[in-house]
Amino acid sequence: MSVLKRPIITEKVTAQAGLGKYAFEVAKDANKVEIKKAVEKMYGVTVRSVHTMRCIGKAKTRISAGKFISGKTSTYKKAIVTVAEGEIIDIYGEA
Repeated sequence: MSVLKRPIITEKVTAQAGLGKYAFEVAKDANKVEIKKAVEKMYGVTVRSVHTMRCIGKAKTRISAGKFISGKTSTYKKAIVTVAEGEIIDIYGEA
């Protein structure tokens, strides 16, 4: 199983890219050392720091056909990776 699942692309994360910070959804059991090695191997950059957080799933309710339908979003782990000054990660794969 891969440590990195997908990059997270939001307005806030895109704004932080100028500061060398990028966000990734990672495996729940991955630690900071594994995340650092995976990012360095995949993108060829030097990682300065890794901050991780668990994003707990929220309860959701909606009405469909006159009935309440309840559910829960998935819990996932997110990593904020800071790369060395002057280096960038090309998430979109542009040349």
